[in-house]
Amino acid sequence: MQTAKKLLPWLCEVRRDFHMYPELGMEEYRTMDKVCHHLDALNIPYEKNIANTGVVAIIEGNNPEGKTIALRADMDALPIREENDVPYYSRHKGKMHACGHDAHMTILLGAACILSSNRDELPGNVKLLFQPAEETVGGAAPMIEEGALKDPTVDAVLGLHVAPELPVGTIGVKYGQMNASSDALSLTVHGKGAHAAYPAGGKDAIVMSAQLLSALQTVVSRNVDARESAVVTFGTISGGTQPNIVADRVHLQGTMRTLNPKVRADVLERLQATVENVAKGLGGSAELAIDPGYTALINNDKMVDLVKKAGKDLLGEKNMTITPKPSLGVEDFSFFAAEVPGAFYRLGVRNESKGIVHGGHTPRFDIDERALAIGAAMQVCNVQGFFQQKGSF
Repeated sequence: MQTAKKLLPWLCEVRRDFHMYPELGMEEYRTMDKVCHHLDALNIPYEKNIANTGVVAIIEGNNPEGKTIALRADMDALPIREENDVPYYSRHKGKMHACGHDAHMTILLGAACILSSNRDELPGNVKLLFQPAEETVGGAAPMIEEGALKDPTVDAVLGLHVAPELPVGTIGVKYGQMNASSDALSLTVHGKGAHAAYPAGGKDAIVMSAQLLSALQTVVSRNVDARESAVVTFGTISGGTQPNIVADRVHLQGTMRTLNPKVRADVLERLQATVENVAKGLGGSAELAIDPGYTALINNDKMVDLVKKAGKDLLGEKNMTITPKPSLGVEDFSFFAAEVPGAFYRLGVRNESKGIVHGGHTPRFDIDERALAIGAAMQVCNVQGFFQQKGSF
């Protein structure tokens, strides 16, 4: 921890530079170049332009044929106009690092600095994954497709996320299911137009849509075990042309969230069947288009044990928290964790005395920068714990 604390002035400088020049998903060109600049200074080899703007770096230890652990940081910002009155406010109006990805990159660079200076003591390799587009299209999957977990093959992966709900100096871990999967739903209902005075001459797509919405809500309430989690929400609906004409077409858009891959498959199957049969029974037709999003994030328990031990050693048991319930939000670290044993954990950044209390994805989000050194030290301890672990995960 002391080594990381000595790096804190540099870490703050690095983070503030990232914060001042935020870039959206798949547009992180300056960000990528800055990451590479720091890796060059640390004499860490890398490949850039992975999945467009990603970077994969490697720290080889004294046994390149040994195990390899990967550390991941996301890079992209959000389309939010910052309202913080700080010297490092965003210079890109309408864009902001409102979810802490500037901190994630900085922490990974801090860990890389410490690990690279002691690489001769590493009995294996550490891969650094700087990933684009977590907030948008999801850069993890294309990075995997382009070989980010190969050459050398990654045996385990770790990631962290700043947590504005946790005080600085605390760590939050979650065993098993941590984040949900997501699927975008696009439902089109077809009826037949007619004059509103003579509805029997048509097939009302609005009435069909109302019936469909009610029926679709029973898919979760009557088909999913109450001990599991699933959410189906339609957030937009549009249809019809005039108030005195029976609508011949309605379009709805929504989302589905689940935590269990089997539940996900079952619910999607039931949604399709319900859409087709209810619409047909009402004399019309309907199509449900499903655009798969992120997969569920399920932590490996042994990897969580590793993080938990590192947190206790660094910060003391009283500063470790166990998250009791998963989130139905999404996180594309899930794609890495689906490929190799992984753990994703929370890093406290809240400081009420400084007014650092605002949630992510808000215009006044900020962090207590002391968390940068804590995060870097955590990742270093996690790596050390991984190499000390006997057996496989």
